[in-house]
Amino acid sequence: MLDRFKIALQHTLPKRWLTQLAGWGAERRGGWLTKLVIDGFVRFYKVDMQEAQRPELTAYRTFNEFFVRPLRDDARPIDTDPLRLVMPADGAVSQSGPIDGDQVFQAKGHHYSLEALLAGNDQMTQIFRDGSFVTTYLAPRDYHRVHMPCNGILREMIYVPGDLFSVNPLTAASIPNLFARNERVICLFDTDFGPMAQILVGATIVGSIETTWAGTVTPPREGVIKRWRYPAADDDGAVVLLKGQEMGRFKLGSTVVNLFSKDNVILGDHLHTRFVTRVGQYMAQGSEAVDYPLPGQSAVQ
Repeated sequence: MLDRFKIALQHTLPKRWLTQLAGWGAERRGGWLTKLVIDGFVRFYKVDMQEAQRPELTAYRTFNEFFVRPLRDDARPIDTDPLRLVMPADGAVSQSGPIDGDQVFQAKGHHYSLEALLAGNDQMTQIFRDGSFVTTYLAPRDYHRVHMPCNGILREMIYVPGDLFSVNPLTAASIPNLFARNERVICLFDTDFGPMAQILVGATIVGSIETTWAGTVTPPREGVIKRWRYPAADDDGAVVLLKGQEMGRFKLGSTVVNLFSKDNVILGDHLHTRFVTRVGQYMAQGSEAVDYPLPGQSAVQ
């Protein structure tokens, strides 16, 4: 009964208005009030502030500064095996496995199509047909910067407007096509393991989605699909990111969906539903060796 009530609220609450209000409040410098909110959040969600570069709560002038706090340099060691891809985010595996044709598993009884997830982009849909995927859910207590699973060259970014349903496990199990309905930013990379998409999915109260190369992608929420294309590695303006480097962040929590093309990546057997993830941990094995050295860095910046 309680779960049904929670889902009913998802359909009736003014999610966009609540998200705009939360985003506005999270950017305000509220002095003692901001500290009170941050302190209550840390206590309620049991956030481990000892991992942060600045563990003292008084160091954060706004809630968003706290929410996207950087971690200590040694907090998230990056697996440097050149054949391994690593987890992009702290959180928990929602689902993972093979893509059945263009059908991606969401939760028991629910699938969604690549075509819907990728906003009808037929070329990109064909790239990932019969490939594999990993969906990582970031809870409010988690670190909310998103990192690269492997070295990559950004080729395309697409902003897709959409709903702002919550993306927690209950909602994922109850609302069909959730990740293909919500607002999202699709990032397509060339990698040594074939094409990879890293998709940042918005949700209720997610004030903004940002990338390291473009800054804030949303808001504003203008209701139209936007598309950016980027040059190859050797051309001016290329965006090259190394394994373990930050690529984006959420201001309030959400979900990351990774897509891999067929036969290029073998997902780890440990990626069961609710498996707790940390940036830099082993996620998958690539089928080919990289042809350039990995960075010497070993931690999140």
